Amino acid sequence: MSIDFESLKDKAVVAAQTGVTKAKEITETGIAKAKELADTGVAKAKELTEIGKLKVNNSAEQEAIRKAYSELGKLYYAERASAPEPAYADICQRITDALARISYNNERIADIKAAGQITDEEVEAVGTENVCGEDAPCCCQEEDQGEGSCCCQDEDKPQE
Repeated sequence: MSIDFESLKDKAVVAAQTGVTKAKEITETGIAKAKELADTGVAKAKELTEIGKLKVNNSAEQEAIRKAYSELGKLYYAERASAPEPAYADICQRITDALARISYNNERIADIKAAGQITDEEVEAVGTENVCGEDAPCCCQEEDQGEGSCCCQDEDKPQE
């Protein structure tokens, strides 16, 4: 049996060249696909960034609207609280009542401070505590809360 080394060499060269060509094609296809995926990812990131910026802008606009509503209400109350239009009478009355309660509470605070010789610093030191002993506002202090409706109490424990 004789081996034709020239023929084997030619076949090996052709196989190697075919392999190199295929490797180049696969590499070029892979690079193109990777570039396409990267471009898609960058585009998606830009879109998401734009959406995020727009949402932040919307939040700022909502805050501007809230402030404008507040200013509008304060202006209306200042100008029309004594004779509001019927649609606004209940709201104006609630504001008037709340302002009266605040005024009364401030008078009581002044009286208690004067009677007990309490300083403003002493009041500030305990001013954030509520009846539940927590450092947050508590619904237990609201007059119109029904029995057992305090958000600060345990559900199993009766309200005092």
